[in-house]
Amino acid sequence: MAMSRSSAATFAAILEAHTGQQLGSSRHWRIEMALAPLMRLRKLASLDHLADALSQGREPALAEAVSDALLNNETFFYREPAAFDLLGEAMLAMREARAARRLAIWCAGCSTGQEAYSLAMRFAEDARWEGWTIDILGTDVSRVVIAQARSGLYSQFEIQRGLPVRAMMRWFDSEGDRWRASAALRGRVRFACHNLLDVPPAPSRCDVILCRNVLLYFAEARRTAVFERLAGAIAPDGILMLGAGETALRQTDRFQPDGVHRGLYRPRP
Repeated sequence: MAMSRSSAATFAAILEAHTGQQLGSSRHWRIEMALAPLMRLRKLASLDHLADALSQGREPALAEAVSDALLNNETFFYREPAAFDLLGEAMLAMREARAARRLAIWCAGCSTGQEAYSLAMRFAEDARWEGWTIDILGTDVSRVVIAQARSGLYSQFEIQRGLPVRAMMRWFDSEGDRWRASAALRGRVRFACHNLLDVPPAPSRCDVILCRNVLLYFAEARRTAVFERLAGAIAPDGILMLGAGETALRQTDRFQPDGVHRGLYRPRP
């Protein structure tokens, strides 16, 4: 479905205004696919008609729905297992150095919650963390994906992506053709709507922050601002984990590479 350049610019402006994320020309291919359900719901014949409705500025809910639809919510359980193992090693080293048996973890840009639930399952299944209080907070700018994360309800396709059968049988219950995280698992994670450009959510000092595959969608100035927010939220001895295609090098002076666990970052003193 063709659309004018001005319509593409309208959609990009809506996304950036609501989330700070950019919709570059290389991602315009997904606009039609992302917005098709909304167009059917509104009975709009074209993307240009949708852009016209947005340009009138009379429907904030429509603008939010467009923004939500354009976000890349790609995620799955235990995404990049080697990275999870590396983070696990770093957290065990942190455990040995901690007197207080508490750990605060923030999954920023958590989408539909699989990353946060993966961490919760990992802690629950590792006896070395028995007796510890593990606070896992997942946040995302989209109210839609946070609602799904809170519900813990996943399709057959979503549940099969990265989740071992043994974990599925232990932590999820079948509901027709979908699967819901058990109350025990949902009780180990909390979720909230949050924009990374805003003041970080509580707790104010996180021991571990995961911000994976989010920063690459921000312009340089806003990426720097997000790093400032993350630096203000992390404990002095905390760990920052980015996505495989992201780096803090030459992006900020607030973080430096972990000297032991390659690929992780520590706040610069």
